[in-house]
Amino acid sequence: MARALMVQGTASSVGKSWLAAGLCRLLRQDGWRVAPFKSQNMSNNAAALPGGGEIGRAQALQAQACGLQPTADMNPVLLKPTADTRSQVILLGRPVGIHAAAAYYADVRVQAWAAVRAAYGRLAAEYEIVIIEGAGSPAEMNLKDRDIANMRVAELADASVILVADIDRGGVFASIIGTLDLLPPHERARVKGVVVNRFRGDPNLFTDGVRFLEDRTGVPVLGVLPYLDLRLPEEDAVAVETGDARPGDGADIEVAVVAVPRIANFTDFDALARTPGVRVRFVREPSDMGEPDALVLPGSKNTLADLAWLRERHWDAALGRVQRIVGLCGGYQMLGGRIDDPLGVDGGRPASAPGLGLLDVATVFAPAKRAQPAEAVERATGERLHGYEIHAGDTRLGPGARAWLDGVGSASDRGGRVIGTYLHGLFDNDGFRLRWINGLRARRGLPPLVDAGPGPSAVDAALDELAAALRRHLDIGAVYRMLEEGGAPHRTP
Repeated sequence: MARALMVQGTASSVGKSWLAAGLCRLLRQDGWRVAPFKSQNMSNNAAALPGGGEIGRAQALQAQACGLQPTADMNPVLLKPTADTRSQVILLGRPVGIHAAAAYYADVRVQAWAAVRAAYGRLAAEYEIVIIEGAGSPAEMNLKDRDIANMRVAELADASVILVADIDRGGVFASIIGTLDLLPPHERARVKGVVVNRFRGDPNLFTDGVRFLEDRTGVPVLGVLPYLDLRLPEEDAVAVETGDARPGDGADIEVAVVAVPRIANFTDFDALARTPGVRVRFVREPSDMGEPDALVLPGSKNTLADLAWLRERHWDAALGRVQRIVGLCGGYQMLGGRIDDPLGVDGGRPASAPGLGLLDVATVFAPAKRAQPAEAVERATGERLHGYEIHAGDTRLGPGARAWLDGVGSASDRGGRVIGTYLHGLFDNDGFRLRWINGLRARRGLPPLVDAGPGPSAVDAALDELAAALRRHLDIGAVYRMLEEGGAPHRTP
């Protein structure tokens, strides 16, 4: 049976996923057979599994850190929000319906916990170490009796816990001490170390802070991690929701991405942001668009609701000013002439609406969901493109559209100004990305690029850099002791 170590956080987006990924890579470098696990995840940024199905992208990244193909066991429960109070529930990679939060806790949670127990058991039997990531905070008191993502999982795995806090957002002392004080004694005893994450400046200036935390809590601070900009794929859409840009240095070309409220798989644009001379901006209002060289409509977890949102803000009129438009997955559907959802697959209720009318295509939603890696061939060049599909809609082309990819759903208008496709990861293909950017550059009289920027190996290089940072700034000896001790109570001097 595997040894286990769990990374929990004082809140969402404090760096749990990255720390878990870094520990996975570090332990793999040390020769261990290690696997990631997150019992329940809430994210619309999913990864397609090699055999079909989907899990949270953070666990797919952690699997890559372990040198593994991702499996459904690594994230047995994935909740994909379709509205403020409703989510599509994915169990072991497959959708089982759209549920309101109250119904999920009342009706589905028992089934979900059974899936969690079974999945963890299979991983623990196959690997030497399992690095577990929590969700949100272990001290969400209104949900604690129903939580299947934090301390209940630590008890299932008999795992020691590292508590992570983000000093960059402020309130680090209150968040750490408050979280520990809210835990009952048997849960608090599992917390064997604290990590202060995203520290800017000289860490020696925080020496008194470390001493205060250790004296006040009796829990050792394992390290103060610097603010790292490694451009690893993100899971939470915090940068998108806050309107943060992803700029390229010395950018000649600007690509605007419409940050629809239910944006999905926004990591589709990471490779663009790494391309020399390209700036990627997430925008919400047409007034924020400026004059980009191209605009992208991204994937959506509720296409019809996001389509209505676009119309409310008059994006339908604003798109006429853009020279190049790309629609990905839900964005592809929105660019068409009509979307019909007779069974309520997309948003939980039957609905229909006219699309934006920029592509002569029509989409009908059906219960069957396509979630798998995909390969397509670009008709104009013969290049093989790799990516993945996650969608439930069937899109048919009318006489005014033509397919520009073979193997994956796609459409282009007759002039090539507007294109759409179901192929997520389109811009991860270096050859396509370079040609597409150079087409934008040619329109502005700029010389072509000869380098598409860091390719897929950039993620592995970043994971190695993350592991190296942990070795420099974290007490790795204490990490190994936690793995030896399991959930035994922390012994203070």
